[in-house]
Amino acid sequence: MSQNPYSEILQKQQKHFHSEIKNRSLYQRKVVLKNLKKWIKENQELILTELAKDFGKCREELMISEIKPVVSEIKDALRNLRFWAQDVHKSTPLVLLGSKAKVVKEPKGITLIIAPWNFPFMLAIGPLVSAIAAGCTAVVKPSENTPHCEKLIEKLIQEVFKPEEVACVKGGVTETTHLLDLKWDHIFFTGSPMVGKIVMTAAAKHLTSVTLELGGQNPVIIDKKTSLKDAAQKLIWGKFFNCGQSCISPNYVFVHESIHESFKIALKKEYKKIFESAEASNKTQSFARIVNDQHFLRVQNLLDKSLEEGMTIVAGGITDRATKFVSPTILEGLTTDKTIFKEEIFGPIMPLISYRNVDEAIRIINENEKPLALYVFTKSKSFANDIISKTSAGTTVVNDTTIQFTHPNLPFGGVNNSGIGKAHGEYGYKEFTNERAVLYQRRGFTSPKLIYPPYNGFKRWVIKVVTWWV
Repeated sequence: MSQNPYSEILQKQQKHFHSEIKNRSLYQRKVVLKNLKKWIKENQELILTELAKDFGKCREELMISEIKPVVSEIKDALRNLRFWAQDVHKSTPLVLLGSKAKVVKEPKGITLIIAPWNFPFMLAIGPLVSAIAAGCTAVVKPSENTPHCEKLIEKLIQEVFKPEEVACVKGGVTETTHLLDLKWDHIFFTGSPMVGKIVMTAAAKHLTSVTLELGGQNPVIIDKKTSLKDAAQKLIWGKFFNCGQSCISPNYVFVHESIHESFKIALKKEYKKIFESAEASNKTQSFARIVNDQHFLRVQNLLDKSLEEGMTIVAGGITDRATKFVSPTILEGLTTDKTIFKEEIFGPIMPLISYRNVDEAIRIINENEKPLALYVFTKSKSFANDIISKTSAGTTVVNDTTIQFTHPNLPFGGVNNSGIGKAHGEYGYKEFTNERAVLYQRRGFTSPKLIYPPYNGFKRWVIKVVTWWV
């Protein structure tokens, strides 16, 4: 049986972790984070250039979605690491009188970060910031579907870190499979639920903890009492940001039947402001492209199938395989038996579904897997709270979409099929941290000795007193 090609990387990191990194001071961790931040700042133009080659995304969108979140993560960690890492002292119950207890934050150890292709820089380096802040080593596996970013991440890691602290492994399924065969202390994976199950199965062999940032069929509910213009503006932006290739992108939109036509008009107006025509959109660089031919064909087939099944185009519908362009497209006539309803679209298609009663919409949401995001547009706080109380989702935004990802003090992650664990800020730090319970007991007489065998009348009385609640 041949040895795993990445065993040496793992062994070197294990040795270095126990000899150097595990007891590294917070100051030393901050120095590493500052070096990372400095590299990003000095190589900003290179980052923008290389990422544009993979997606054709404009500079502004790259700044917002790839660079800004990573820099914000670093700044947040530098500002708050001392508070996150503090021991937490716990009160002592009467039965343990004389002892002292606290929770100590220690790094989990040697970690693996597997990044996706849709935000290839941010979703690789963001979790790495959390790993460094927590005091872990890391092996980063960028996505092979974005080759320019893959090389960029390799360059960053080689120039900022020692390989025994952070290493980069390039490649596809074969390389990822080899990595998953190894025994890590934690795995942070971002991707689809289907691949997330593979990662979790591999981790289970070693009882390795996991963070799974997955996706989902994120629903939107438009209340009949809402600002149609405001909802249309925010939906157009949130849905078509990054060409719809986002795990928190709206997947389908419930519109109350009483405002369906007027909301369509509002959507068309906002659509026209941003995308003058589908043909013009193909010429502009302000709208990203589908990442590769395989995913283009998947989105094209979803669109074709939707039209075959009787759905109609409200706006868009233009495609160009040569440039991997799918125009921002709005469809109506969605029902739960349609093919597009059963999949995470992960592309620039926004289907509308009419509802008569909000309980009908809630029932449909609850019959499907729990989403990563749920969006509600309404003027009524009670309407929003009612939906929140009757559904479950990783994140929820009222009167907007997508922006929950940017909030530094909120946990980001899914629930069940849409993810396990949380990311960002202190929540990301905790994913790479073991909260170790430490109890200090006094020498000599202690209260637990009152219940040591052999039992006599007095000890039985003590046991009765301390267990009388049972």
